[in-house]
Amino acid sequence: MRLNSKGQVTIPAELRRRHGFAEGDEVDVIEDGTALRIVHVRPAATRGRRLVGRMRGAATTSRSTDQLMELLRGD
Repeated sequence: MRLNSKGQVTIPAELRRRHGFAEGDEVDVIEDGTALRIVHVRPAATRGRRLVGRMRGAATTSRSTDQLMELLRGD
């Protein structure tokens, strides 16, 4: 690989496929000792995702799915 005048490199297609990189992905370049690593940027959790994460597993009920559907739909 060769670094161009803008400091860019092209990651070979086989490596992109093998490591799950796609056009438009956000990446970080991290200094790791004497090497550089290219890693996916984890998207920041949205407010909704944080809320769902806090609520997950908190609800309890003794009703069946059919009973809940009836309650919600008014059938």
